[in-house]
Amino acid sequence: MSIFKPKYITFDCYGTLIRFRMADMAREYFPDRVSQEDMPQLVADFAAYRLDEVLGAWKPYKEVIHNAVERTCKKWNIEFRESEALSIYEAVPTWGPHADVPEPLTKIAKEIPLVILSNASDDQIQSNVDKLIAPFEHVYTAQQAQAYKPRLQAFEYMFDQLGCNPEDVLHVSSSLRYDLMSAHDIGIKNTVFVDRGHGPSSSYYDYHVISDISGLPAIVGM
Repeated sequence: MSIFKPKYITFDCYGTLIRFRMADMAREYFPDRVSQEDMPQLVADFAAYRLDEVLGAWKPYKEVIHNAVERTCKKWNIEFRESEALSIYEAVPTWGPHADVPEPLTKIAKEIPLVILSNASDDQIQSNVDKLIAPFEHVYTAQQAQAYKPRLQAFEYMFDQLGCNPEDVLHVSSSLRYDLMSAHDIGIKNTVFVDRGHGPSSSYYDYHVISDISGLPAIVGM
């Protein structure tokens, strides 16, 4: 990717900027019902159900997590505990950033406005954003868009709010399935894949790869 100075740099939040701990929490809650050997598959199933839950009409993120936990338990024929689903949901605002995030974003924000587009609810996201330290011009949620990524409606909402077009932004994410595939489909030409090792990648989508956010300033010529 050649140096590109966008009007905005738009980011996925959880996983890309904030350390996403859903897998950690599954490992914490289920060892009494699932063996250590089987745990990686349960974690994968939990992730698959979370994705499936956000593909339809918008519903509160609390329901997304509740349903995903319940469906995972049903598949594994193990006890579903509503209190665990609630605890996972309530833990989200306590999560902090990857160590590589605050410094480079603070540097970039001096020249280019930063924007978040997140699959979060409004009552969660600000606590996480505050922990990023760097200033964000705008923070948009699935609740505001009434659609979760990877649905294109979420991106359309962001463009409408920003008053810009897909070619005006650089979109940054660690998720191919939630972000970069949809970004490609909606016409965002400049994208960055932060390879944090928690999801598949594909050269078809023609993104620039960085190992962490410290590599982002160079992409925008800083």
